[in-house]
Amino acid sequence: MTQDRESGAKASQYGRECGKRIMDAIGAMSTKPGSNECSLGGELLSVHCARKNTDRVGVTYKALERISAVLGAFEQEDGSYVIWRMSKIEYDKRMTGTRSLGASKGRVGMVKRIDFERYGVRLAVAPANSL
Repeated sequence: MTQDRESGAKASQYGRECGKRIMDAIGAMSTKPGSNECSLGGELLSVHCARKNTDRVGVTYKALERISAVLGAFEQEDGSYVIWRMSKIEYDKRMTGTRSLGASKGRVGMVKRIDFERYGVRLAVAPANSL
């Protein structure tokens, strides 16, 4: 299913809200308002969430210039999230351009859930009731 402006706005809001909850669940500190960038263990990270039927997350190329790793939080059937850490270098190797024809075209690199599972490090599981 492709996104339109409305569904994209809803997805963006979900990502920001979920990202904040994931940061709280793992003890990360938000670094700037309106962003999913955070600090954890002295590293600058970016948190990106995907609902259970979404198979990839996207990070802007500008964010990739600043951060050291991406945290991909993927919803499970029970509502919990498995959080994977993928280094910026590994993310860059695995990313493909967004299929969007809108504002994110040429600005966002996407990585599949399966690549986080294969090439990332499992950081944590956030139970549904903790979010």
